[in-house]
Amino acid sequence: MSLDEAESIIGPGHPHPAHILKGFDIDGYPYAWGGLELAITRRAVSGISIRLRPGSTVRLPAVVLPDSESFGSTVLREELIAALDEAGCRHAVNDGLTFGGQSSIVTYQPVGVCSVFFLPGQGDHVPHRDRHYLGAMYKHSA
Repeated sequence: MSLDEAESIIGPGHPHPAHILKGFDIDGYPYAWGGLELAITRRAVSGISIRLRPGSTVRLPAVVLPDSESFGSTVLREELIAALDEAGCRHAVNDGLTFGGQSSIVTYQPVGVCSVFFLPGQGDHVPHRDRHYLGAMYKHSA
């Protein structure tokens, strides 16, 4: 879908500063609607991601999260994995993004949705400082 179509559904987004500085034909930079980001390539949506910060609240457009514009963004890795298992959604460790203080999984259905987990940062208010929290979920189509 084009960026214009996305904005007609979601509403006006906030372009990344690169779009403002270099023009709107620059590729790969996101438009944001709170915690929702759409990567734009050749003026079309090439990826979608949700950015989270453990211990805080994330805002998403109502079209993405009906009946609520915000929700708690503190999700432990084992909680998401348990929910995927309960739903019968197959997943595996994403070796390319699992190293140091982060880990990642990728789902098989829907295909290729990547979840990245991080140890909490110094400013993150979470109960377990030694566990991995969801920081981003994304899917790229191009």
